[in-house]
Formats: sequence, C-alpha cells, structure tokens
Amino acid sequence: MYVDYIESPLGIMAFRASAQGVTQVIFSGKKENRIKTNTITNACKQQLIEYYNGQRTIFDLPLDPQGTIFQKSVWACLAQIPFGKTLAYCDIAEMLNNRQAVRAVGGANGRNPISIVVPCYRVIGKNGTLTGYAGGLERKLWLLKHETIEVKDSQENARLDVENVIDTRQAKTKFLT
Repeated sequence: MYVDYIESPLGIMAFRASAQGVTQVIFSGKKENRIKTNTITNACKQQLIEYYNGQRTIFDLPLDPQGTIFQKSVWACLAQIPFGKTLAYCDIAEMLNNRQAVRAVGGANGRNPISIVVPCYRVIGKNGTLTGYAGGLERKLWLLKHETIEVKDSQENARLDVENVIDTRQAKTKFLT
C-alpha cells in the first residue's frame, strides 16, 4: 500500500493507492511519518493540487475503491457528475434504474472512500439544499463554492463557518485515517 499527503485549503488530506489505483482520499487531520509513494500517488497529489488551484476540473486517475458491488455502482455514478454540477440522491437512484434505492444511495455516498476525486460532495438534497458530508458540511459548502455551484440558502448554511473550515473540522476528521 502506498500513501502520501497534501495540505489542502480544507486541511490535511491523506491518499492511498494500491498497484492498481487510488483506494482512498480522505481528510486525515494529521500527517503520518510513513510516506511511501508510487506513480499513482504522485499523480493523485499533482491532480489534487491542480484542483484546489483551480487548474483541474476532471481527475484522470486509475481507481481501486474497496466496497460492495452496490457501493461501487453508486461511486461510478458519482464519478460521472461533472465539475460545477450537482445531482440529488434520487437522480443517482434513477441512474441505477432503482428509484427505491434513494436511502441506500445516500449510505453508499457517505461511505465513498475516494473523496474529491469521486465527487460525493456534488450530491445535494432534491430541494437544492445541503445534505450530509463525511468531511463536514463546511467543507462541502466550500467545495461547491469552489466550483461556483449555488446552494439554496438555509438556516443551517448560514451557521457554517466556511472561512475557518480547517479550524472547525480538522480535529473532527482525524479519526478517518
């Protein structure tokens, strides 16, 4: 297993890869001393930096996510959501030809191991409002704004401290590594 880190505008991110592809991109809360890179982690690092710098809208990386067949099918749908666009959970369920799977889609979306690259943050509520995000709603809102996506105002959005997202979220995500 290969691993490396970047300091993103949203905090420290860890990314891991097998010999086949990226297996994980998460907000880690800290850097470990055990950095071991390969061509895939090097490409992932470069593409994440380009994304955050506004120079990349499409990731071109081999992926090797670990999950159930259903989860992988949801993650494949997420990977099709273009930069600057959003879908609702019901849209993903419809893409899977299973309108009844909306809640299961939400569960698989929340277990996406390859954040940012597989853009689970681009899934919002059917009514256009923010919904959950494993990295925190502050980060989700920041990412959507980074892609110039308008999100419907809500009382919850108004309470989010997007400017200080690292301070408000970094310690809370350290358990994800």
